[in-house]
Amino acid sequence: MQRYFAKAKIANELILYDGDIHHIKNVMRCKVNDQIEVVFDGIVYICTIISLTPLELTIHDKIIETTDLSIELTVAISLVQEQKFDLIIQKLTELGVTNIIPIKTERSIVKLDNQKLDKKLLRWQTICKEASEQSKRTSIPKIDKVLSLKELVDNNSDAKLICSLNEETKDIANYLDNSIKSILFAIGPEGGFSKEEESYLLNNGFNPVTLGSRVLRVETAAIYVTSIINYMYRG
Repeated sequence: MQRYFAKAKIANELILYDGDIHHIKNVMRCKVNDQIEVVFDGIVYICTIISLTPLELTIHDKIIETTDLSIELTVAISLVQEQKFDLIIQKLTELGVTNIIPIKTERSIVKLDNQKLDKKLLRWQTICKEASEQSKRTSIPKIDKVLSLKELVDNNSDAKLICSLNEETKDIANYLDNSIKSILFAIGPEGGFSKEEESYLLNNGFNPVTLGSRVLRVETAAIYVTSIINYMYRG
């Protein structure tokens, strides 16, 4: 059954986004009496289509699901080329991430002005919404504005970690246990954080972790890290 997120609920009426109404009518080609799932405020409503023009739904059941991780997971990741970043946020959404923070780093090759950033944020949030629907989530990850490292260190997660290529770095399992309720994981650009950036983060509450002996691309590292945490803290 196809899942959508409602933008509002007024009494017993669920209000869908215009794009989703188009999808129901012209892509899925739904008919009267077909059923869909609509999520609002973490609750899944089982709805029957009673009219297509205009779209009208009737709710006949609701389900409270727990599909999110048992912890709050924030991934901060350096800006990379558009196709890579789109892939990253799609896969992180599927893997249960709570928040995604784009960050500016010395080696970032992508630079965004405010006008471009507003369009990017809208695009990224749409990707998160669609990936949340596809993966049957009951929440949509939040994508923050692009932050500097100085802004990032103000985050107050229980565990703050970064990918490091230092040979003496410990495995991620050394820093995670059942007492942790929130994690911030920062991933640098191709080539990693500069020495100065890594030192700055380590001096401000971050711990370095290794992802093994191989050097991974940014998108691979993001999916790899999130998969590990997803396995350890799955709901």
